[in-house]
Amino acid sequence: MPSPLSVDLRERVVSAVAAGASCHQAAARFGVSVSSASRWSDRFRQERQLAPKPSGGDHASHRIEAQADLILTIYEARPAIFLRELRDALAERGLQTSTSSLSRFFARRGITRKKGRSTPPSRRART
Repeated sequence: MPSPLSVDLRERVVSAVAAGASCHQAAARFGVSVSSASRWSDRFRQERQLAPKPSGGDHASHRIEAQADLILTIYEARPAIFLRELRDALAERGLQTSTSSLSRFFARRGITRKKGRSTPPSRRART
């Protein structure tokens, strides 16, 4: 993902639009896209902000964290439950989530869900 354009450039584009230039004209003059010029101008008008918004990171874990008690209750009742079964049990209670979200939920708590070894180790030494 490319890095955000400088605040200086954003200021010049927004200033040009505020001075009467259209977003198309300002974008062409400063070599940015029309949609960027429009978004920056709208955001400055509404929020008085020109700095780029934070990008990346987690945006959705708060939804699943709000249901932590329910998830942990189901898990404690059946510790050997598969993630897809847990996902389906939560869906029955109205919580739509994915198995990957549940995996990250358990990882944040340091709960490992590995099953025991299904076969004993080989008796032959590896060379």
